[in-house]
Amino acid sequence: MSELIITDLHVDVETESGPKQILNGVTLRVGTGEVHAIMGPNGSGKSTLAYAIAGHPKYRITSGSVTLDGVELTELGVAERAKAGLFLAMQYPIEVPGVPTTNFLRTAATALSGQAPKVRTWAKQVNEAMGRVGLDPSFAARSLNEGFSGGEKKRNEIVQLDLLNPAFAILDEIDSGLDIDALRVVAEGINRFAAQGTEGSDQHSVLLITHYTRILNYVRPTFVHVFVGGQVVASGGPELAEQLEAEGYDRFVQAAADA
Repeated sequence: MSELIITDLHVDVETESGPKQILNGVTLRVGTGEVHAIMGPNGSGKSTLAYAIAGHPKYRITSGSVTLDGVELTELGVAERAKAGLFLAMQYPIEVPGVPTTNFLRTAATALSGQAPKVRTWAKQVNEAMGRVGLDPSFAARSLNEGFSGGEKKRNEIVQLDLLNPAFAILDEIDSGLDIDALRVVAEGINRFAAQGTEGSDQHSVLLITHYTRILNYVRPTFVHVFVGGQVVASGGPELAEQLEAEGYDRFVQAAADA
């Protein structure tokens, strides 16, 4: 299984003036093998949802529950959530000077499995994963994300997804800043991940956070959810994304303001 269940989630974020509530009772279920797209305007709480689930210390869960295959994530630290099968691709992947990409990936894989991959086979796996997203193998020896373009950083997130093979992936605006070629490559990586399984599971599950529908032309979601004011205000199939492309978010924002 790779089922994520979010129940009545409330989250505060720390600001200079004190805590500010961002999420106001999010309830969502992403079943095994499903791809759910969360769309909404800037400031609606989409990224807050991603970071709160992953355990970022800036985002404090004040009430509610998040379980992954029955494991209560809110009771676990960041590393334990990753070991439970959770993966987060960040909107702005950070640079880590002095840490070669291949070393970072091997350390992460070791932490997740409890056993270090063999050096010879690992180098081959890294090179193959980079080849699948169009990155030159020389990137493996470079410091993690240092000097990478925006598109190269996002491709490298897919490399991590490929090699670490989590049960459940949260992809926070992984399409932002990508040209059309990079978008296709990243989308192919997402589809490849979603179609393959982990031990005991037929398929992975994905929560894809995005502003735009263009990536959904390549990654077909099972469900689409509209996020406004820290809540899910509408849900539907892929046709909802097409409606948003044609009409925008205004009527959902207005309806939330009138409620």
